Amino acid sequence: MSNEEVCVLIPTLNEEATIGQLIRDFRSEGFDNILVIDGHSADDTRRLAEAEGARVIVQNGKGKGQAIQEAFTIINSEYVVMVDGDGTYLASDIHTIMKPLLDGTADHVMGNRFADYEAGAFTKLNHFGNRVLNKLFGFAYGEWLDDILTGYRGYTRKAVKSFELREVGFEIESEMTIDSIKKDHRIKVVPISYLKRHHKADTKLNPLKDGARIAKTIYRMAKLHNPMFYFGIMGVAFMLAGLVTGLFVVLQWVQGVTRIPLTILTAILLLAGFQMFFFGMLSDLIVSLHRENMRTFRKLAEDIDSLQEKKE
Repeated sequence: MSNEEVCVLIPTLNEEATIGQLIRDFRSEGFDNILVIDGHSADDTRRLAEAEGARVIVQNGKGKGQAIQEAFTIINSEYVVMVDGDGTYLASDIHTIMKPLLDGTADHVMGNRFADYEAGAFTKLNHFGNRVLNKLFGFAYGEWLDDILTGYRGYTRKAVKSFELREVGFEIESEMTIDSIKKDHRIKVVPISYLKRHHKADTKLNPLKDGARIAKTIYRMAKLHNPMFYFGIMGVAFMLAGLVTGLFVVLQWVQGVTRIPLTILTAILLLAGFQMFFFGMLSDLIVSLHRENMRTFRKLAEDIDSLQEKKE
């Protein structure tokens, strides 16, 4: 494999403090095919990237997710390695990312930041939030991955072209992971280093606001992958509300007060909770059958492609 077959994709927004050194580091590792997709930086990010020999494109829209989607339509390299431009990742870890791709054992490789992170690389809130979102993801999709929000990833071209992405913000990492699971991509998690942010590089991530959006994306997309989880949470919420109102009705009844409207509300809430569980079970059956059919179709398509390649 020539390193020209690997495109290093760097989405940026105001990264003048780190982008130049990052590109130099990748070039020193032997990777010259570097694409910087810039989100309309107000500093010298684009000029510095071009000066270091990177190809620079200004994205049409806004947001990290939109930038990645746009870049994926442009890139035709055999492999893509995506890395944040804030200098928190080591270029030398690209070999760790690439190994499972080159071995043919993975379609999507994720770098685990928690394997080796520098003191101060995570704030306490970020560390806690990442752990919570990883657990939520595991419960929702049955895949217990170490770091679903990592910004250092590797893909085969086939995986990149199969993605159906819609999120435009920081939810893109979780969406790519979810879509890989839906598409039966072989996912590998490898240990990488994670560095403390450069003192001149400000974070664009709002831990609470963006964390809530990521959690919402994980929950919302579970509707089509794990309906029992999606409807089950709603069912639990309805039933808990019904139990609370029901307990109040019983306590009032013991005291000689009859609460007819609240009694009706309790019955409605409990019935809705049971219905949510029923919808979840029915939907889970439908999704399971659909998933098996899609796997069969994908396997058939792969067999056809393999036969065509042999004929050629």
